[in-house]
Amino acid sequence: MEIFHISAECYPVAKVGGLADVVGALPKYQNNAGHLVRVVMPCYDTKFKKDNDFECVHWGHVKLGNFNFPFNILKEKTDHLGFELYLVEIPELFDRKDVYGYKDDIERFLSFQIAALDWIIGRKDIPDVINCHDHHTGLIPFMMLYCHKYEKLRNTPSMITIHNGLYQGQFGFDKLYYLPEFDLAHVKVLEWDNCINSLAVAVKCAWAVTTVSPSYLNEINYSSNGLESLFNLVRYKSKGILNGIDIEVWDPAKDMMLEKNYSITNFEKGKQENKDKLCNLFNLDPTKPLFSFIGRLLEEKGGDLLPHAAALALSENYQQINILILGSGNTAIENQLNSLLQDYKGNYNTFIGYNEELAHLIYAGSDFLLMPSRVEPCGLNQMYSFRYGTIPIVRRTGGLRDTVIDFGDDGNGICHDQATVGDICYSIQRAVDLYDDKKHLNKIRKIGMNTDHSWERVCQEYIEMYKLIINKK
Repeated sequence: MEIFHISAECYPVAKVGGLADVVGALPKYQNNAGHLVRVVMPCYDTKFKKDNDFECVHWGHVKLGNFNFPFNILKEKTDHLGFELYLVEIPELFDRKDVYGYKDDIERFLSFQIAALDWIIGRKDIPDVINCHDHHTGLIPFMMLYCHKYEKLRNTPSMITIHNGLYQGQFGFDKLYYLPEFDLAHVKVLEWDNCINSLAVAVKCAWAVTTVSPSYLNEINYSSNGLESLFNLVRYKSKGILNGIDIEVWDPAKDMMLEKNYSITNFEKGKQENKDKLCNLFNLDPTKPLFSFIGRLLEEKGGDLLPHAAALALSENYQQINILILGSGNTAIENQLNSLLQDYKGNYNTFIGYNEELAHLIYAGSDFLLMPSRVEPCGLNQMYSFRYGTIPIVRRTGGLRDTVIDFGDDGNGICHDQATVGDICYSIQRAVDLYDDKKHLNKIRKIGMNTDHSWERVCQEYIEMYKLIINKK
């Protein structure tokens, strides 16, 4: 089977969140299973682009209304990521360091989608299936069905995988002329709430819809930023498939980013050496339990709760716990977190930004990982923490509900129901009590380390979905 994944992110090429991790891993495992897999993404100004060799396999021009942008399709020469990687190079739009956050993001990602399809229809072979990821690629299923120039793809199955339904890529009908020519009888397909909603369009037009966990599929039917009725309508073609993690990248026994490698047979010593390194870097007490947060400092991740929760927990457990924050996002939240540094010196610290090597060290050196998310479609951090013997403290939502069971129910983590400061602090207190019971603590760590979240099982579920829609042709 020839599979195309089209995405705005792919690790290690360009990463903002979990989307990149999934698109960097799932294709590799599908390739290992005997399929021909290609990943197509924009060509950003990244270190990966500069450090690797590419060859131009196609070139052309994207017509975007009155604009005409030259583009190249660049193939990474060695396939060392485990699949074929293609970058859509549109210098005027993507020769920038950041993935998102520009005033012309609509123009950028629409041009990317058109260029990708222009290349695909110019190839000798048509893919068996095109798997789009999130709203940045959401207009592809519509264009495949209705735009005249892509008539060749009309019977090619498309699938949209939703990693986060809060972001939908809306824009006004004043930009309708950006789209390649299509019969205006189909213009209503583009409309949702009086604008063009890229995610809604994908959900309407794709042959299948997947979310990144079963619980998130249920949740978007009653909470999805205005698309609830649509998700209920397409439930018949939808499935929640829990993400996996790349166990080759996330392996404490082989991880080159750690101070000390370890496995389930010697994790106590290994984790302590990594904790010592981490505490030395951030002036923390290695004899006390270490609670960490890794992620975007946004309300959806519970980031706004962290300053008050950290201050309260550190006051209630004065000089008895450590808290370390790695993340960036809302500037106000960043400033609030940094304002605590002076009051809790020696037991609290922050790293505002993102550092992949540091993230690996935090997973290995922490005792507990905080995930107080309001929305968590799947969540990968809890799976990484399991792998490294770190116990996740999570709010029951989305994929966290599917993967973390409270240790009070003989499970692998600590759970709470509300995204509140009170619930977070109560869970931290439970964790402190657990930390003092080393036998029980290590039992739970082992449960997590033995949990299988590899991509092999997940890969097969995606293949089964592809077969299902291919058979509908």
